[in-house]
Amino acid sequence: MLTGSCLCGRVRYEINGKIGPTGHCHCVTCRKAQGGAFVTNAPVRTKYFHLLSGADMVAEFESSPGKKRCFCRNCGSPLWSRRAAEPDLIRIRLGLLDADPGRRPLAHVWVSEKASWYDITDDLPQFQRGVDEA
Repeated sequence: MLTGSCLCGRVRYEINGKIGPTGHCHCVTCRKAQGGAFVTNAPVRTKYFHLLSGADMVAEFESSPGKKRCFCRNCGSPLWSRRAAEPDLIRIRLGLLDADPGRRPLAHVWVSEKASWYDITDDLPQFQRGVDEA
């Protein structure tokens, strides 16, 4: 089991199952939502995800048609994102986990939108768009 929380601790959750493949997303919307060069996230089946506290603190923003980004109303921490087309999945932000998730990033995606000031220096595969382009 994994647990996670926002910066202020009002939103807390647990994951009672495996998380999916982890990756670094460099798309413009992820960068702006995170305030950094990229976001490291992983899909989680909603049946494994349980909100323990702070449901009233979770706000949503539709960043693109059919995609909502969830964040804490109090501290602003980005929590997860979800797509209407994938109702059984959410994408968690690994920086909110309290322990090692047991998975390592597999690739960099949306490198075509990478921050000009950031250089990728690892040997992970890089995809100009999403991973399905390979």
